[in-house]
Amino acid sequence: MADRVLIIDDDARLSAMLADYLAQEGLAVSCARDGESGLQALSREPPDIVVLDLMMPGIDGLETCRRIRARHDLPILMLTAKGDETDRIVGLEMGADDYLPKPFNSRELLARIRAILRRRRAPTWAQVMRFGQLEIDEGARAVRLRGEEKPLTSYQFDLLAAFAAHAGRVLSRDQLLDLVKGAELEAFDRSIDVHISRIRAAIEDDPKRPKRILTVRGTGYVFARRQDGEG
Repeated sequence: MADRVLIIDDDARLSAMLADYLAQEGLAVSCARDGESGLQALSREPPDIVVLDLMMPGIDGLETCRRIRARHDLPILMLTAKGDETDRIVGLEMGADDYLPKPFNSRELLARIRAILRRRRAPTWAQVMRFGQLEIDEGARAVRLRGEEKPLTSYQFDLLAAFAAHAGRVLSRDQLLDLVKGAELEAFDRSIDVHISRIRAAIEDDPKRPKRILTVRGTGYVFARRQDGEG
């Protein structure tokens, strides 16, 4: 069965062009002209991935992203016509898995879609990594703290799993991007920092004073094997 893509963008010409191209590449594509109709389409038949424009009339892309995240666990690739890094950071903080600034090449969009979908398909035999009361279940692609499941985007889960697999080792941003295969193809400097901030909010008791994912100034980050009080 073909992977299903929902494009939510008020640019009808661009949506039609992308739909034709992605369909030729074997994807099943549907389009919505605004956030409200996009949310309705999601409720009727959730796709495998959403391609979401940031700038739309009515419910904009950020609010649409927030509402999708509140109801559905599926990847979101955000399109933005703005070059301001702040807009991309806000999109990631709202729960987008990846971003792509306009104008872009259709082949790059396809590559990003396929990369995100590959990351969603972990093998069922994947291990469960345990660090005290934190569990990272690669098979179920779930993160649990004290038995409570914590929501992360697909990209954030893979980033956390990469950290855990290299616990105790200091990793630079470039090393992290390399470890998360199929990651953002042209990541900007702060994208990793934004994702790590979201991960900390999910797994740290006090995200402002993290004890699990530590910053190593001038170098990168390190995932602590143990926290104070753990055996």
